[in-house]
Amino acid sequence: MKIVVVGGTGLIGSRLVRELALEGHDVVVAARSTGVDIVAGAGLAQALDGAEVVVDLSNPGYADPGEMLRFFEASGANLLAAEHRAGVTHHVTFSAIGSDRITNGYFLAKNAQEDLVVASNIPFTIIRSAPLFEYIYDIVGAQSDRPAVRLPPVRLRPIAADDAARALARVALGAPENAVVEIAGPDTYALSSLAGQILTANDDLRPVIVDDAAPFFGGPVSEPLAGGMYPQIGATDFEDWLHQSLTPA
Repeated sequence: MKIVVVGGTGLIGSRLVRELALEGHDVVVAARSTGVDIVAGAGLAQALDGAEVVVDLSNPGYADPGEMLRFFEASGANLLAAEHRAGVTHHVTFSAIGSDRITNGYFLAKNAQEDLVVASNIPFTIIRSAPLFEYIYDIVGAQSDRPAVRLPPVRLRPIAADDAARALARVALGAPENAVVEIAGPDTYALSSLAGQILTANDDLRPVIVDDAAPFFGGPVSEPLAGGMYPQIGATDFEDWLHQSLTPA
């Protein structure tokens, strides 16, 4: 099966490409570094030629909410139109738990992307993921020059990137759900608690301050990001992941 992974060089994309290749599939990595620009549309026709499945893991970053929205609207329209022309039979979008409820930042942009997918008439599955352990680690690390780490009062059920990639592989190789599938980790935490564990593990004595105004993925968030009643659950818990991430290879 030919599967195109858009954003296949990123954190999850590279893991997904490896999973699918090990199972013997013809995997095409679509990224700027491989000559594919989904915003401009360059290279899409060649990458999608003969493809049955497309997994969209594209991401512009989290710094500018307006840019995120423009990116997902433009790239989604280009990619889905190209998939129509290529005869793609399953489109998989990696989205975020909360995109149906939170109306700012990354979540608003992902909601716009989801709407394009649903309206495209291409059989689809939308995977809404809880935040990744790796992203939370990066959020704490990005505040390394500050006297305290400020985070919003969010409870979440984070998941490891490896577990998210395995879930994506299962979905990509299965029949389209034409629905939303949620994935999350095994445990629910306060974001401030995770930050405290990360700081302690790195011998960082700075305090964690819960601040309602602190942004999370481009905007204020106070609602839980844990999924609904029956998300698919990854196997890796945060404590094990943190220990492994700090252990020299």
